[in-house]
Amino acid sequence: MPNLIIENNQYYYEIHGGGDPLILIHGLGSSTRDWELQVPAFAKHFQVITLDLRGHGKSPKLPGPYSMALFAEDTARLIKELVDEPAHILGISLGGMVAFQLALDYPDMVRSLIIVNSTPEMVTRTFKEKIAVWQRLLIVRLMGMRKMGQVLADRFLPRPDQAELKEIFIERWAENDKSAYLEAMKAVVGWSVIDKLGEISCPTLVIGSDGDYFPTTDKEAYTKRIPGAELIIVKDSLHALPAEKPEEFNQIVVDFLLGMIR
Repeated sequence: MPNLIIENNQYYYEIHGGGDPLILIHGLGSSTRDWELQVPAFAKHFQVITLDLRGHGKSPKLPGPYSMALFAEDTARLIKELVDEPAHILGISLGGMVAFQLALDYPDMVRSLIIVNSTPEMVTRTFKEKIAVWQRLLIVRLMGMRKMGQVLADRFLPRPDQAELKEIFIERWAENDKSAYLEAMKAVVGWSVIDKLGEISCPTLVIGSDGDYFPTTDKEAYTKRIPGAELIIVKDSLHALPAEKPEEFNQIVVDFLLGMIR
């Protein structure tokens, strides 16, 4: 697959299908590979572009500091270089945060926005929230990426019938560069655009799982801040929705995008 040159470094991306551009932005510690259950379905209707954010997958493990603005800038440059027109943007978790930042910093490049199991802010206000962040940082620093993958896999994919997905998740997570992962984590903590959501003017769909660790009540609250935004909650699912329920997830996305185009 082709690579895009940005700031004299190669950022990995893949292009599938043809039509209006649809950019898929992965979550923290993930990569283009984790869209493998989405790309064939979406590529029937759109030019699907997946990318590895800096520090992730096959993209370079550049030194920090990273920031949400920098992730959004990288994505904007990719859109400009590849298609030079507004694109549909879909992001999950960290990718959803990048999508929010992109829509606010580069509104002319965003045709529509799909946010999946994500949030417009990661400000730790309670002791419980701070402990959760410290715990993840300590696990990575002291026990490494594989252990972090095992902890998250137990949380995201707990059912016996998900054993194969779980093993794939752990193996891929173990491949992450520890320093780059920690830089991405630091970029997330303390970030917020919640007070700017009213500036988003493109069609927006928020998709959430009823068992996601970002609560449905929070998704309901921030969706109301976005003019005309719609919220869909998928039942009996956790954070890794595209992998857990690919057919249902894919249909929701395609229906939204095709309905908007019509």
